[in-house]
Amino acid sequence: MSEVSESLFANVLDPMERISETLFGLIMALTFICSLGVATGADINVQTMLIGALGCNLAWGIVDGGLYLLARINDRGAKILTLRAIRRAPDAETARRVIAEALPEELSAIPPAEQLESMRQRLQQMPEASPGPRLTKRDWTGALGLCLLSFVSTFPVVIPFLVLSDARLALRVSYAVAIVMLFCCGYVFGFHSGLRPWATGLAMVAVGSALVGVAVALGG
Repeated sequence: MSEVSESLFANVLDPMERISETLFGLIMALTFICSLGVATGADINVQTMLIGALGCNLAWGIVDGGLYLLARINDRGAKILTLRAIRRAPDAETARRVIAEALPEELSAIPPAEQLESMRQRLQQMPEASPGPRLTKRDWTGALGLCLLSFVSTFPVVIPFLVLSDARLALRVSYAVAIVMLFCCGYVFGFHSGLRPWATGLAMVAVGSALVGVAVALGG
């Protein structure tokens, strides 16, 4: 299911957004399962665990989707404000400075004045920006994708409780599945970040396990 969700939203969410949301959902589910295992000892209520883990991740998936929409509005609004500042600049030099400040820090010092002037002229010729930022269908699709990723990432760690009758064994298998998923997320993260994938995968297992341990120690 996770692969299907990622393929559906691959053109909307960038790889880091998909990895981050999968990690978030996985750590949330694992924290819930670990907390329940510690609290109930040998008496694990499988139904309570399943409902709690799935419900928790669905709720946080909805919250993350809402935060994603707010971030999209903020990003689009910032671009509109920048375009207005360029158009309303008192002179060309001020407009070029606004353009340079809007560029990433690594690129702001590279373009010569001629290129900045060319960009200024092109921006001046663009149609007037909308009065305010608006959400698009793509934004809503991205929010839905984040919600589904958070929810679907729960399933691999709860499936052992559905197929194994021994709850304690299912708990251990669930931990093993979570470790594999943490490693895979770290591996992909390292690949997209220019880091060593294997080392990043192992580091992600360590960091994820530490975060779950802290969450459980603080009461889940």
